[in-house]
Amino acid sequence: MADGTEITDDGDVTAPEVEREPDPSDSLRTFGAVVQALREHAGYSRADFGGLVRFSRHTVESVELGRRMPDESFVELAEEVLGNTGALRKSAKFLTRGEAGLAAWFRRWARLEKIAVGLCTYERRLVPGLLQSAGYARAVFEGTIPVVTDGQLETLLAVRLERQRMLYERPTVPFGFIVEEHVFRRRFGDTEQMRAMLDHVLEHSAPRNVTLQIVPLDGGLHACLDGPVRLLETGDGRRFAYSEGQQSGRLIADVKEAILLQQRYDTLRSQALNPQDSRGLLERLRGEL
Repeated sequence: MADGTEITDDGDVTAPEVEREPDPSDSLRTFGAVVQALREHAGYSRADFGGLVRFSRHTVESVELGRRMPDESFVELAEEVLGNTGALRKSAKFLTRGEAGLAAWFRRWARLEKIAVGLCTYERRLVPGLLQSAGYARAVFEGTIPVVTDGQLETLLAVRLERQRMLYERPTVPFGFIVEEHVFRRRFGDTEQMRAMLDHVLEHSAPRNVTLQIVPLDGGLHACLDGPVRLLETGDGRRFAYSEGQQSGRLIADVKEAILLQQRYDTLRSQALNPQDSRGLLERLRGEL
């Protein structure tokens, strides 16, 4: 149980998987791999197989790579051509499209968030997604490379703002945030957008189940310098951690490693400003604009 561990919707942990691009979905990729393995075992090229199932070689390739949801007729004909084992018919029932607006490497963590009884976040790069204003989030997505389409940007923005609702919809779940001061000082947009961002953070960190602490610029070195981290605990006492980098994310299910990261977070919590002073700092930053 370590990197890439798959988490089902009910929190079950299964075998590790390779991280992949934001699309397609895991189920489409898996189904496609099974089709390819059966086709190759039967000795068919994609072109030959396409002729037998009455689809083009390009369509066969798209299904095998998980880029296309297979038609019902494709599943039925492929099943017949590849031995009638029942594997394709049964697995096709569980196919789902990619979760729009969420990178594949983050989806597993997002599922765990829904069943967590406590979540903690340390961030040093940008305002945590659960606290971002719409303007701030839009600026983040507009700066994404490769550039996304207007439609994709709106989807990303909608999903991010939707996730923020759990701060209010789950009032008995504690959410903890520790953020470096320079994150809130980094300018984006105009003065009004900066004020709106700080107002949004102040508003979303106000509920009693949300705690925001800021690591001041003069706070010195600390235990979490290795990078941002997210931590959570499930109702049955399991602990998970998540770290993210360029085009990748790492879900940590190893108990010892998750506990170690929790210890680092707890140490940093004692070094950061308390929630009241952190709120005061944000209000001063807003007043300086």
